[in-house]
Amino acid sequence: MLKIDAHHHLWKFDAKEYGWIDEEMRVLRRDFLPSDLHKETAAAGISGAVAVQARQTVEETRWLLELAGQNAFMKGVVGWVPMIDPKVGAVIEKFAANSKLRGIRHVLQDEPDENHILRADFNRGIRELARHKLTYDILIFERHLPQTIRFVDQYPDQKFVVDHLAKPRVRYKAISPWREHMHELAKRPNVYCKISGLATEADHKKWTEEQLQPYIDTVLEAFGAKRAMFGSDWPVCLLAIGYQRWVSIVGKATAKFSITEQQRLWAETAVEAYGLQ
Repeated sequence: MLKIDAHHHLWKFDAKEYGWIDEEMRVLRRDFLPSDLHKETAAAGISGAVAVQARQTVEETRWLLELAGQNAFMKGVVGWVPMIDPKVGAVIEKFAANSKLRGIRHVLQDEPDENHILRADFNRGIRELARHKLTYDILIFERHLPQTIRFVDQYPDQKFVVDHLAKPRVRYKAISPWREHMHELAKRPNVYCKISGLATEADHKKWTEEQLQPYIDTVLEAFGAKRAMFGSDWPVCLLAIGYQRWVSIVGKATAKFSITEQQRLWAETAVEAYGLQ
């Protein structure tokens, strides 16, 4: 079965450039390059991957595209561009000339304005994506879901991918109102969801598979295999879980699906959402 990891990161570690990786995350304070990722994916039977921005610079976007050009298993890149810049259209157009650029992401979860996703200047940038058939990855916390629903309703023809199940409050064993919001969001057929980054939202040392299950089940119920996809969030996942174990957990959670549905969830959803080749 073809399998694609729809969400991973790469970096050459620099404490100044990656200030969010503090001393408590020391396992991440080193380089993570395509050769490191390929060891993990090959061992897990995964043959393709989508690199996602980890630093909000056009330099990183350019670097990820270069790596994708050099490594066949890197099927696409979700980069960063300055969405609120009046000239963002020109930046997007330049990067979109590279066929490996399949999406754009901004770290909305860290914006001090809880309604950043609804700002006029941000949305001006979103409207530029359609011209190049680029997907937008939504990185938010659970509390941003009401605004996100209002946001996506403005763009019925734009493809969106929600990262990390919209980061529910797993460590507090809170399921509502996240569950209800996710079911509502899933009613929009142009919205997809990554089953990724879940263990890192739990207590990194004390989480259990049973604790994660209700969140995975909710996404599978809401989005189905047709619009849910696998992502590792490697190497960030290493704060709480190893690559192989996360693949195993998602495998067990989706074993109830037919082979056709499993193929959809493990690869075809990502291919459709990002227009991968």
